[in-house]
Amino acid sequence: MPRTNPIVSHDRHELPTTVGQGASKAVKIIDAKVIVTSPGRNFVTLKIITEDGVYGLGDATLNGRELSVASYLQDHVIPCLIGRDAHRIEDIWQYLYKGAYWRRGPVTMSAIAAVDTALWDIKGKLAGLPVYQLLGGASRESVMVYGHANGTTIEDTVKVALEYQAQGYKAIRIQCGVPGMASTYGVSKDKYFYEPADADLPTENVWNTSKYLRIVPELFKAAREALGWDVHLLHDIHHRLTPIEAGRLGKDLEQYRPFWLEDATPAENQEAFKLIRQHTTTPLAVGEIFNSIHDCRELIENQLIDYIRATVVHAGGISHLRKIANLADLYQVRTGCHGATDLSPVCMAAALHFDLSVPNFGVQEYMRHTPETDAVFPHAYTFENGAMHPGEAPGLGVDIDEELAAKYEYNRAFLPVNRLEDGTMFNW
Repeated sequence: MPRTNPIVSHDRHELPTTVGQGASKAVKIIDAKVIVTSPGRNFVTLKIITEDGVYGLGDATLNGRELSVASYLQDHVIPCLIGRDAHRIEDIWQYLYKGAYWRRGPVTMSAIAAVDTALWDIKGKLAGLPVYQLLGGASRESVMVYGHANGTTIEDTVKVALEYQAQGYKAIRIQCGVPGMASTYGVSKDKYFYEPADADLPTENVWNTSKYLRIVPELFKAAREALGWDVHLLHDIHHRLTPIEAGRLGKDLEQYRPFWLEDATPAENQEAFKLIRQHTTTPLAVGEIFNSIHDCRELIENQLIDYIRATVVHAGGISHLRKIANLADLYQVRTGCHGATDLSPVCMAAALHFDLSVPNFGVQEYMRHTPETDAVFPHAYTFENGAMHPGEAPGLGVDIDEELAAKYEYNRAFLPVNRLEDGTMFNW
């Protein structure tokens, strides 16, 4: 099918068209730099440059803690890259992971992910192939994505969901405000561009679990009546329930056949999902804040989840995310990568190449970036009729306009925190 992008114009900035010269010989890394820009929100991008002028890009954005990763890359990682062979992706990954001694954690793994993704970009450009071809080729024609429908009321959310359905979306996440609550994390004012990091210091939201548990079944009932049964409906709990509360909600929603309930409870205790499983057959998804295979190993091996949400930038890059997907495939767990706007178009492209190639793909989150972001990061990926494709450009198919990026200065921004109505800091 023809693929067009309704948002992005590439007229200003041509994508690289390097063909496969020198795809097998050693290619020395001679330079690397960190680019911090804020075209509507903060992004951290790593650019690795090789001796023959070919460069690769990697996303290093850690929402709310961006400069921590920028420093980790600039002060500790880049000096170790100079002079290494850019082709040795796995060896460099192991060197950065094991050589640091202090393993894992979101800062370290986001930095490693940026290097890994940039090296895959370089390898694709040198080979003259899109990255998904280097990962074994396409396992499907395109990647089903879901959009975010949200509103202050149930009626507002359903209205937006109908707009998504009219655009061809086959999967839609539905969220609405909780009556009696002044604000609800996950419910944005804009139906397309959602940025949760909203203030120079953390915003404090107030939360009431009982009110939330009453409104969500009403939301799903209204959505099913309006949208019918040929669209997948998803919902994000944002870690705000105990296991037994999540089990109760999952049971209440079974009649509406949710595609998944996401982040039902904090997953530091992986066994907590056993209790949820005992009480509901509603599919469970978790993992956008995971940064290694060890965060989800027990969840996958014990089949306590149905979708793993780990993403390229926070889980060590394409190389490590493939290991997670391979483990998940053994236990019939599918992928459902995080794809909010705090991940740059570089990460979005990497996710699409990954999605297109893995056999156990489930769905990909897709939140459109602002026109300003798309201008800074011109890209080859496209959206049509509820699905996306990474494109056929060599490498990831994403570039960065550094001159334009320099015009958008970094702005400190924090994610909000939750408190219960009595002032208790909420555990999520």
